[in-house]
Amino acid sequence: MIYAEDEYLQLSGIQHFSFCRRQWALMYIEQQWKDNLRTIEGEILHERAHDEGYFEKRGELLIVRGLPIQSQTLGISGQCDVVEFHADPFGVTLPGREGLWRPYPVEYKRGVAKVNDADRLQLCAQAMCLEEMLCCEVPEGALYYGKTRRREIVILSGELREAVLSMFAEMHEYHRRGYTPKVKTGSFCRACSLNEVCLPKLCKNTSAKEYLHRELGGGET
Repeated sequence: MIYAEDEYLQLSGIQHFSFCRRQWALMYIEQQWKDNLRTIEGEILHERAHDEGYFEKRGELLIVRGLPIQSQTLGISGQCDVVEFHADPFGVTLPGREGLWRPYPVEYKRGVAKVNDADRLQLCAQAMCLEEMLCCEVPEGALYYGKTRRREIVILSGELREAVLSMFAEMHEYHRRGYTPKVKTGSFCRACSLNEVCLPKLCKNTSAKEYLHRELGGGET
């Protein structure tokens, strides 16, 4: 399937969708956002990584920051924090550069490596965009974590790619319908910046719409 540009979703949303589908819908469909310490720390780290137009050459390594990317088949657009282009005889040509280069995406994250695949899915989506744009293969990338100051090498497996395809298809369907999933509580709710917007305990057995209807004098629904 080929998506039109006005149907594109934000690539970074897949991390939120993987964490909690309701959180993603509140943010990207209902346009609700609230910062907490984690989101502010993450923004600071990304500001350091995102220096759009920044280019650096170190021998046989090119480093590009804030690289815009997109995919017609996934229907997404976004930016890579960092893309390293390594000199490689099996790489691709780059405008204005001699030789052949292999792209290697690096995504910056606060904290430490996660048990779930949320960050890996975002990195994989970036790689799939680069593959489509540059007509090449990107078999691996890396996640850099601010707290440990270490990289986690991520092999971009077929299983991870299938998960990316499946999630974005689901996200497009939710977005088309304007659908916000009902509350599904868990320990992860405590770490969510939208906890006060989502009202997970309050809305567990009722919707926010029903709650407001009662509180504003509409009676039982």
